[in-house]
Amino acid sequence: MKRFNLKTNMIVLTILAMFAAMNSYSQKTREEIPEQYKWDLNDLYESDEAWRQAFDDLSSRLDEVEQFKGTLTQSAGNLLKALEFNTGIAKEASKIYLYAGMSSDLDTRNMKYNGMKQELQSLFSNFGAKAAFIEPEILAADWSTIEKFMKEEPKLEVYRMGLENMFRTKAHSLSEAEERIMALSGMVSSVPQSVYGTFSNAEMPKPEVTLSDGSKLEIGSAEYSRYRASSNRADREIVFDAYWNNFARFRASYGEMLYGNIKADMFRARARHYESSLEASLYPNNIPVEVYHSLVDNVNENLPAFHRYLKIKKRMMGVDTLKYLDLYAPVVKNVDLKYTYDEGAEIILEALKPLGEEYVNTVKKAIDERWIDVYPTPGKRSGAYSNGAFYDGHPFILLNYNDLYSDVSTFAHELGHTMQSYFSNKTQPYPTADYVTFVAEVASTFNEVLLFNYMLDKVEDDDVRLSLLMEWLDGFKGTLFRQTQFAEFELKIHEEVEKGKPLTGDEFSEIYTDIVNRYYGHDQNICYVDDYINMEWAFIPHFYYNFYVYQYSTSFTASISLAEKVMSGDKQALKNYMDFLSAGGSDYPIPLLKNAGVDMTSSEPFDKAIASMNKVMDEIEKILDKKEKE
Repeated sequence: MKRFNLKTNMIVLTILAMFAAMNSYSQKTREEIPEQYKWDLNDLYESDEAWRQAFDDLSSRLDEVEQFKGTLTQSAGNLLKALEFNTGIAKEASKIYLYAGMSSDLDTRNMKYNGMKQELQSLFSNFGAKAAFIEPEILAADWSTIEKFMKEEPKLEVYRMGLENMFRTKAHSLSEAEERIMALSGMVSSVPQSVYGTFSNAEMPKPEVTLSDGSKLEIGSAEYSRYRASSNRADREIVFDAYWNNFARFRASYGEMLYGNIKADMFRARARHYESSLEASLYPNNIPVEVYHSLVDNVNENLPAFHRYLKIKKRMMGVDTLKYLDLYAPVVKNVDLKYTYDEGAEIILEALKPLGEEYVNTVKKAIDERWIDVYPTPGKRSGAYSNGAFYDGHPFILLNYNDLYSDVSTFAHELGHTMQSYFSNKTQPYPTADYVTFVAEVASTFNEVLLFNYMLDKVEDDDVRLSLLMEWLDGFKGTLFRQTQFAEFELKIHEEVEKGKPLTGDEFSEIYTDIVNRYYGHDQNICYVDDYINMEWAFIPHFYYNFYVYQYSTSFTASISLAEKVMSGDKQALKNYMDFLSAGGSDYPIPLLKNAGVDMTSSEPFDKAIASMNKVMDEIEKILDKKEKE
């Protein structure tokens, strides 16, 4: 059964905005951006007034849920009516929240839309409290009764997956009164994340720096992301020092936000009788905690492969000491891979052709019909995401496109999410259309694999190939190793708080430093990590998403295995993959992926990913050896 969630189908990938300019830095205002590159939110509501009317209409219906109390297990018809009512509310609520949330994302400084979101959060929390009787009342019956109802009323079949999962997790369900309290707690448990988003995106002061050419610049997230990729090391030093030491000024506040969020996770886990916050996060999707621990263990065992990558980067940059601030800088001189948005779109359409005509035509439709908000503008939320919550319409993509090849890759990534939402919404009934993040990131990184291989097939020049190969290795760094580094940090800080240890900004920094130094071989002189990087944890919004980031890593390994089969021309593999994209949440993540052709309970996907990484590094070293002999 589709559970109401404020973040319904919200697939967030935080790849902070990089804005490319030759000699100056400026953003166009929203009014200066051509309409074709901006969302058409009229597809949701024609105006704020229309949204308000929808809000009022929804509000007036919420009390109707109480008419079902005490009737749910009296007959199949009664159960169906209650579930259909809940489904209707969830569908409309998702659409209403989507409009307010995306309008806010276009200008986080505009408190009007933030206020609309807060209204909704309060409304949904109150509805959750009123509807708290549903699950305990259903669980009071025997499963045999529910199965009998489904045989009597075929329309109940679409709720089978949700009902089966409800009974599977019965031990973690609470009484009606307790469920009401849990629903109401959402009004306060979401505060740390809300404060973090407002402060980090809208109110945190920006330090001013003087660059090596004498120009002055305020450094926010977009500027940091641009200049961390600068070829000028002196500018990188200036920007890194100012940006991270500015975070350090607010170490105590960021520490309180994150600690508050961990306590909220722990409260939910203990209230529902889970052994840990990790188990509470994974169990509802039937993912063994061993999958999480195995990922962390496998990455730590394969840090030598990561260190090999870092040594290659040092060799290509020609520096005596590789530093953390060098990791985003270009390593191939005189190769400037830049593509306008329109050029990037054409490349992606070609790269995705192995997925078939319907897939490619839908991508073209997304581009042509303004499903995508393309460019960074003042106040716009940083990063990129796809949101598929508009079940009766289409998904939306937010980008901050800056003409870099990495922006093309991000674009392809988000289109993977969008296509999975599109095909799942098209194929599945609403109760099983939504899918969990564990499978979502497979679709996105799969597209990155296709893009990389397409580009590599078109390029013969050694320098351009080196640039592309290193870009791909940077993906291994960013998606497999960096996200697992975050996952290990997230696990550690939860474990510490669960042991009863209060954490401050200083403790978060100490824990983060130990992990990042180990990953990057700081003590082995592989990559020098400056002390100010101990504040990087405060930069990552995903730490407020309850064990989210590990799924980037697991999905990355799965997508490499699946993409290799599809690119080989295996028609059955393509059919299996398209079935997977259309499956939504009709099964648990592990069996969905197994049906697609990859077993995530084994080490095979991880082993294949590392083998693929080493193969790329072999080719890079071969080219470098050749160039040194010339």
